Amino acid sequence: MRSNSARVDPSGLLKPPPSSPLPAPALDSSTLRYSYEIGRGETGVLSFEPYKAFILPYWAFRTVPVARNSSEIIWAIFESYVQRRDFVGADMARKFIQMGMTRARRYANHKGGRKYAKGTGDELQEWTGGSEEDVRKRREKEEASEIFKLLWRRCIEDEGYKGLRQDWIREKKDFEKSKLMADHAKPT
Repeated sequence: MRSNSARVDPSGLLKPPPSSPLPAPALDSSTLRYSYEIGRGETGVLSFEPYKAFILPYWAFRTVPVARNSSEIIWAIFESYVQRRDFVGADMARKFIQMGMTRARRYANHKGGRKYAKGTGDELQEWTGGSEEDVRKRREKEEASEIFKLLWRRCIEDEGYKGLRQDWIREKKDFEKSKLMADHAKPT
């Protein structure tokens, strides 16, 4: 795994990268590997275990330095999974990077990050500014979103990732077809 440029941070908000590559259990379990759904955007990122538990501790976007640190670590995790040919791990890392982009953007657009009103579900008005401090916070979230966006684009354009994705889609279809055939072949 590529070393991260994380610095010693007196605030304690910057995290060190993992000391060794994260586990890749989908490589050892076809059941786990093919139970995964790519979905749309970041769908499933907070529910597909155990990858969620592996990557979530490195995900943060509170400030620009924190977003930069987090995105670099998750990018290194993404690269590690691609190198080990674990599509599920790589795609989960891609989803966390995408979620960093979208969540930071939501906080830039909606004060407190809340897009919908509690109870009614009505969409809230976009945040238009306010005090100088509000404007500074909004700009910081916009910049944090852009940091993640650059890496998200690198993820989806990565040739290794794209190849793994195509292979995984084909393999999942074959797995489901063979499972279906095996189920029909069982005596009743």
